[in-house]
Amino acid sequence: MTDFLSRHRLPAEFRRIAEQHYLPLAERLPRLCDAKRQLLLGVNGAQGTGKSTLADFLGLATESMFDWNVAVLSIDDFYFTLAERKALADEVHPLLRTRGVPGTHDTNMLARCLERLQQLGEGDRIALPRFDKAIDDRADESRWPVVQGPVDLVILEGWCVGTQAQSDAELKQPVNALERDEDPDGVWRRYVNDQLRTKYEPIFARLDALVFIGAPNFDAIFRWRLEQEEKLAASSPSGSSGLMNKQQITRFIHFYERLTRANLAVLPDRAEFVFRLDDSHAIIS
Repeated sequence: MTDFLSRHRLPAEFRRIAEQHYLPLAERLPRLCDAKRQLLLGVNGAQGTGKSTLADFLGLATESMFDWNVAVLSIDDFYFTLAERKALADEVHPLLRTRGVPGTHDTNMLARCLERLQQLGEGDRIALPRFDKAIDDRADESRWPVVQGPVDLVILEGWCVGTQAQSDAELKQPVNALERDEDPDGVWRRYVNDQLRTKYEPIFARLDALVFIGAPNFDAIFRWRLEQEEKLAASSPSGSSGLMNKQQITRFIHFYERLTRANLAVLPDRAEFVFRLDDSHAIIS
């Protein structure tokens, strides 16, 4: 636990959160699988909810308690390359150059990776893809971590893991200025929705269970993202590049707003495990 807190730069109070909420979840996971098959667990949460930390902690906990071999995947590591997204932007819609929404991930690569992880035998090895957000492109394969089989638990985390496509009627009205001004004909959101239905949902259907970390509302998610950027700015040298102002953060969040709002409404009833957060990020149930 001490090593985990250090590696993730977490406050000491995380230990209480882990013992009270995350360890009980880890202890329940063996009930979801039998001795003959691998467990595939999904973790969904909007930006700033702690989904990556939870996924990594569950990996550590199950390795320690059950001697499981665990592979933790982030859907972010399966983004198309920058060149592929530029081509997609030229062919379909300019907004697809920006990574994030369904349709900007290489779902074929993700599906193959999950299948290979399931098939790994004793001594077999697989390199897990990594995406470098600093260069907005896939990391060199020499930097990909290697997992050796067999694998007992695969954790797939991401803001859209387990998300369902919307109806045609739900797509008609724009939900924010980005959709209204930059996707007036709905080409981008229909493409995203179609990709979600045809490419992503078949992958999500393989999940044995889904964990949802629910923010209190979308406004809180925006505020957390803004506070995060302000803290980065305060701790960075004057004139540091790469930081976003409020207007830029607003546009950035608008890419995720439609499906994030849908998840907040739908996933608490669909997920097997739900953690509800308050405005200060604390788990309240």
